[in-house]
Amino acid sequence: MHFEITVDIDAAPETVWNLLKDVERWPDMTASINRVELLDGPVRDGARARVHQPGMPAAIWTVTAFTENENFTWQSRSPGVTTTGGHEVRPGAAGGSTVRLTLDQTGPLAPVLALLLGSRTRRYVTMEATGLKTIAESS
Repeated sequence: MHFEITVDIDAAPETVWNLLKDVERWPDMTASINRVELLDGPVRDGARARVHQPGMPAAIWTVTAFTENENFTWQSRSPGVTTTGGHEVRPGAAGGSTVRLTLDQTGPLAPVLALLLGSRTRRYVTMEATGLKTIAESS
């Protein structure tokens, strides 16, 4: 499964980036996240976080790529499925910022998971993008 959403935000890229990488604050931005616990300090290459979402088991996410002020990617593994989440902030064409969030699920059980949880997953990523926009534009 692949899902991607792009949102234009009327806020400076630095503002948006600082909100995006502050994963412990995500529950303030969206009802799709109950709690985030950093396990290895701030978001950076190799850092891990435990993410609690409504109706889903807690998952450990490990940052696999990180470029300050631009993007980070993290992965969560469970039996038969690897989930990869991408978070990218770019200067917007007309000022402000453009954010692209992606979610990919691969592995032998990914098609089954997409059938069972695909609509919830897409809804949660959309909620996260919308929440980031709302908080960034009100900062």
